[in-house]
Amino acid sequence: MTAGVARAAFQAPAQPRPLPLLRRAMEDTWRSLLGWSIGLLAALLLYLPLFPSLGASSQMQDLLNKLPAELVNTLGYTNILTGPGYVQATFFGLFGFALLSIAATAWGTAAIAGDEETGSLELTLAHAVSRDQVVLERTAGVVLRLLWLSVLSGVVVFLLTGPAHLDITPGNLVAGCAAMFGLSLVPALFAIAAGAATGRRVMATGIGAGAAVVSYGVNAIGNQSSDLAFLRDWSPYGWAYRNTPLASGVDWAGLALLYGLAVLLVIVAVLLFRSRDIH
Repeated sequence: MTAGVARAAFQAPAQPRPLPLLRRAMEDTWRSLLGWSIGLLAALLLYLPLFPSLGASSQMQDLLNKLPAELVNTLGYTNILTGPGYVQATFFGLFGFALLSIAATAWGTAAIAGDEETGSLELTLAHAVSRDQVVLERTAGVVLRLLWLSVLSGVVVFLLTGPAHLDITPGNLVAGCAAMFGLSLVPALFAIAAGAATGRRVMATGIGAGAAVVSYGVNAIGNQSSDLAFLRDWSPYGWAYRNTPLASGVDWAGLALLYGLAVLLVIVAVLLFRSRDIH
């Protein structure tokens, strides 16, 4: 007994688990992630199987002929009669974009501003973690959740490509998912940066959601005429989809702009959070 007590007394303390904030964030949000996954699955399973009877039908062509060309371009319906164009118009560019933007804004808001308003952020900082660690690990948690939703969407589209006659090649599908993932990072990281700067949930939500809305709106205006096409070069939505990756493959310049902006926003969030009083 004495020897056992002596060994316990001199036993080295247990090493802390790596990335504790990231682990905690993933553990606390798995239910939310499951709900968003189900929502994306529902949207994909609702719209994609309809392509043979809806997207590729003569009735759809007649409807497009009756609509103003500006409206067709604004909605992104120019190539909706093709499999890649249909998936882009209905999911990647509309319902998927909306769902991922909402999830990204909600998670980005909760990462910093949400915890600060509830008072739990002060407790986190009191447990020997740096401010940089808080921002980076919380951001990593949001990024991993958005990456999962993007990969899940790509897998489902891949599985439905044959049955729904979508004619999307695996390489182009990867390009489209990479663009969608990069686009989803924009509202998330704007929300995180706003939360790091202000600590206010309403500001983080407003700026994150505003980034998504402005990005879509500027691109839509740029689609209306050739005179306004330059606006697409100033929109993250345009960076992601201006060259229709589902049909044309990877747009390296667009991806570089998206992921470059993401890195810049993370740096801004870290710098802002370092020097601010936490209330």
